[in-house]
Amino acid sequence: MKLLHLIIAIIIFSFCITGCSISTDGNGQQAANLMNDDFPPAMKGFVNVNGNKYEMKSGNYKWERKKGSETEAVTTDAASPSQIAFAFNAIGVKPNANIHIEIQDHPKISVYHWYQNDRDKEVILKNNHLSVPSSKGRYIYEVLGKWSNGEVSYTFVIDVK
Repeated sequence: MKLLHLIIAIIIFSFCITGCSISTDGNGQQAANLMNDDFPPAMKGFVNVNGNKYEMKSGNYKWERKKGSETEAVTTDAASPSQIAFAFNAIGVKPNANIHIEIQDHPKISVYHWYQNDRDKEVILKNNHLSVPSSKGRYIYEVLGKWSNGEVSYTFVIDVK
């Protein structure tokens, strides 16, 4: 008899836990579905060098979206590209190598070279490709991806050998 009471208690407890974990918004939509709606989105960015793909490190971002009659916005402040570069393994390249930049959902892209702790100059892109310098050294780049509802700053580092 005690075993039957224990089984019934476990079943009731299981229903309570399940019932508590699924909630709805004001329109009857399950909150679990809202949790899967990634906001802010995690847009990955890559550089492709000689057929090898390397992920760029994301930094600052800002996103906004309409939710009914309201606008939801998220803005972050991260380390600067020169600070991010300290922990970034440089990508070894040959002088004048060609780098292709690939970012999810094809945003408008701007690229900047960083010198010491500041943005030095904008780098000219041709079809999301850039040529690295011919001089040996370590170079820090910031890639700014802009979508209609947000933007993300990415960093990558190359070592021209």
